[in-house]
Amino acid sequence: MIGQELLTYKNWAVVGDVLNPSKFAHKIKNRLTETGYNVFLVNPRDEGGEVFTSLQDIHEKVDVIDLCINPKIGVKIIKEAYTLGMNKVLIQPGAASEEILSFCKEKNIIYVEGCALVELSKKGI
Repeated sequence: MIGQELLTYKNWAVVGDVLNPSKFAHKIKNRLTETGYNVFLVNPRDEGGEVFTSLQDIHEKVDVIDLCINPKIGVKIIKEAYTLGMNKVLIQPGAASEEILSFCKEKNIIYVEGCALVELSKKGI
């Protein structure tokens, strides 16, 4: 699967510092929302209430996870996704690790290493 194929799915969970305008997770969240995607915000470190602190708190279907977080935290997110039956992830630059990639391969999680902003621009949106 390539990044463009992930864009055919409409329900995305963006995981990272989604409320910080200087971070890519925030920019990705905005871009996906502006282009008609349903976006769930996840930040395991947020205690505010505007975002989910884990994937299990989302009570709607998530098609794709956009992983835009430190790999040490990201591996926990991927393992949680697997237990919840989520099997597609876009891993942003800097969010990958050998442990994450190995886990995805072992558990047949579909993953693409790339950038949602680049994929959206390729699509012309």
